[in-house]
Amino acid sequence: MKVCIVGAGAIGGYVAAKLSLAGSALSVVVRGANLAAVRANGLTLREAGEERVVKSIVATDKISDLDVQDMVILAMKAHQVTAVAEQLAPLLGPETTIVTMQNGIPFWYFQKHGGEFDGRRVESVDPGGIITDHIPIERIIGCVVYPACEMVAPGVIQHIEGNRFPVGELDGAETPRVKAIAELFKNAGLKSPVLTKIRDEIWLKLWGNLTFNPISALTQATLVDICQFPPSRALAASMMTEAQTIANKLGVEFRVSLEKRIAGAEGVGKHKTSMLQDVEAGRALEIDALVGSVMELGRLTQTPTPHIEAVYACTSLLAKMLRESGGRLAISKAN
Repeated sequence: MKVCIVGAGAIGGYVAAKLSLAGSALSVVVRGANLAAVRANGLTLREAGEERVVKSIVATDKISDLDVQDMVILAMKAHQVTAVAEQLAPLLGPETTIVTMQNGIPFWYFQKHGGEFDGRRVESVDPGGIITDHIPIERIIGCVVYPACEMVAPGVIQHIEGNRFPVGELDGAETPRVKAIAELFKNAGLKSPVLTKIRDEIWLKLWGNLTFNPISALTQATLVDICQFPPSRALAASMMTEAQTIANKLGVEFRVSLEKRIAGAEGVGKHKTSMLQDVEAGRALEIDALVGSVMELGRLTQTPTPHIEAVYACTSLLAKMLRESGGRLAISKAN
């Protein structure tokens, strides 16, 4: 299968390496030092004590350099999708599928939803409808990303744990194309069950991203640090309770308990969340997809979200300070 991954950071790079090693014809759209590294040395994957270098991947920073693909994977952060939505046309043939791998509430959340808010746009992740205007909903397959990975150097991906990428049609249908994607991922050594309720899985993952990502960004704490410190664990639980109320009103069912979800995060150990990694690298923070969107759905369902709003305010201020400082904040030791 001919596959293009737009955004080959930690997760996109991991998927690119796995699919390429399994025989897919891979191209990646990347920028800066990462682009230079992949072009010069290939993509390096460190996993389970082994290091493998994939040199067959085509790397470019211009989507227009590529032609029609069988599948396009959008693996950049949610706030970066708007910038590429208008550029995807050269990659799209009559049967091209687009797999979205963003954390948080996706731009397509209410498309083919079937509920009271069917067809409604989530303004916090698709302001002005630019994404939905340029990415046909019929092409989209939802995907939830569970692995933890880090880009330890340009073109070098360190896999930490997990290999689950559940996929699903937006309307829950078990179509030949979603089964083919699941099989492709499976053949690459990934776990990819086909779900008939992909939004349930989105909320289960978001439960953690909504809470642990901003708390870690604000405190520089790892997952296990947050979960084992009673005040931060309680804050996370309060935010998760508010989110669960919203999700339940939208017809979502959680297959695990809140405490089990927290315990799962604790079990990951000393892992830095993606938002903390972004703070350390001076990158823009993924606040609206992970936190702002939940507040928007809270207003939509008339659900109070005081704990979520407080953390959103603090994290937004952190993002502002990062922008104003040129992407670097430091705590100086007293003399």
